[in-house]
Amino acid sequence: MIFLMGVVVVGMCSCNKKSNPAPVTPPPDTTVTPPPAGSQVALWLTNTDKTALFRLQNVTLNFGTGLAVEPVITVDTTQTYQTIDGFGYALTGGSAQLIYSLPTAQRQALEQELFATDSTNIGVSYLRLTIGASDMSARVFSYDDNASPSAPDTTLANFDLSDDKTYLVPLLKEILAVNPSIKLLGCPWSPPAWMKSNNSASGGSLLPQYYAVYAQYFVKYIQAMKAAGITIDAVTPQNEPLNANNNPSNVMQDTAENIFVRDYLGPAFHTAGIATKIIVWDHNCDVPSYPEYIFSDPVAAQFVDGSAWHLYGGSISALSTVHDAFPSKNIYFTEQYVGGPGNFQGDLDWAVQNLIVGATRNWSRNVLEWNMAADASYGPHTVGGCGNCQGAFTINGTSVLRNTSYYIIAHASKFVRPGSVRVASNIAGTLQNVAFVTPGGKKVLIVLNTGSGAQTFTVQFNGKNFSTTLNGYAVGTYVW
Repeated sequence: MIFLMGVVVVGMCSCNKKSNPAPVTPPPDTTVTPPPAGSQVALWLTNTDKTALFRLQNVTLNFGTGLAVEPVITVDTTQTYQTIDGFGYALTGGSAQLIYSLPTAQRQALEQELFATDSTNIGVSYLRLTIGASDMSARVFSYDDNASPSAPDTTLANFDLSDDKTYLVPLLKEILAVNPSIKLLGCPWSPPAWMKSNNSASGGSLLPQYYAVYAQYFVKYIQAMKAAGITIDAVTPQNEPLNANNNPSNVMQDTAENIFVRDYLGPAFHTAGIATKIIVWDHNCDVPSYPEYIFSDPVAAQFVDGSAWHLYGGSISALSTVHDAFPSKNIYFTEQYVGGPGNFQGDLDWAVQNLIVGATRNWSRNVLEWNMAADASYGPHTVGGCGNCQGAFTINGTSVLRNTSYYIIAHASKFVRPGSVRVASNIAGTLQNVAFVTPGGKKVLIVLNTGSGAQTFTVQFNGKNFSTTLNGYAVGTYVW
């Protein structure tokens, strides 16, 4: 991650269609708790005064033909948009260290709460992993540090998952035992230092003479994870490629990433028979020209599924700009942090409006928060890494506190299962919203009241409607 901005867009690869894995049947909608007795609609509510924190409400909401109370949100399932891959978090090295260090029974209970797809848990369905260290790791490392510019390991004979074998790999195995269909996106913060222009994990750029070796580094990573029982669904070549101000970090201009993907990474995956998607950019919404440059190269584009995005700069509408220019390329939203100590109302509402609603209304197939867990001092992190990145959980010893990002994601992940499709709904007054149909046919409407006062409104579907009220700044997920 980086506490700078970024956005992800993913597109469908037009090469090697035969090598793509068969579609996986999404799990059933078992996360959907039935509404209260006598109610057709379930309402899960978060009030920013914390009187309700993602709680099923004991209210009766039934569709009828009575007079609609303005404003009206109309859900139209005949207008469909993108398919959803999932909602979740970045599982950094530091997150894995904190979670895996919990007592076994407590850790397993937390894994069930996060990843199980039954009615009592939140069903997280997508995780972003770091290839080597990120700034939210206890120390800087790559998977091939036993080399130098004067003695480079060009055959990657010393490649090893190293530090990740202690916490991340065993934790991922436990997570996959709970939810085998979870999607995993891998992303490096830096190549090994000996491959770079400044021989440092921070700043600098990948030297062109190591492009082919670094492509094999990705191949070895995917193969090593596969050997451990972990399938990497997608990779991005570089986290925040225009951000040199982090530890680790690496600058990769659009011209360089284009050459790397076109001439090295894409062909290396093809030769190795790897179906893992390649997603470019993985940075902010203020430079849509970066992925567009790569998509405009027909040779590079054949290897690229889409683009990934963050929102520390620019407007979320950039996702639609790129989608409209290259509609065959998918869009992904892969990172946004909550800065500690945070403001629950402001952070929750900003993220629901811009990410859960905004990113998905602008074609994103996923939404990921940064980062899953940190301690009370916002660690572990590297020297020079993010010093105020609040986790979805704060973990100190055996104390586990749920923070804003937990609720941001839960309002979508529990109900909008992989394979769901976004459908049309109108923005009505202060009511930011987005709607979906799940693989099991459930309708899900997520609504944020951006006004300071309570707002009564009507939800209309198939010629019938019901009225409901959200307090100022409240978030409600309606399921029927």
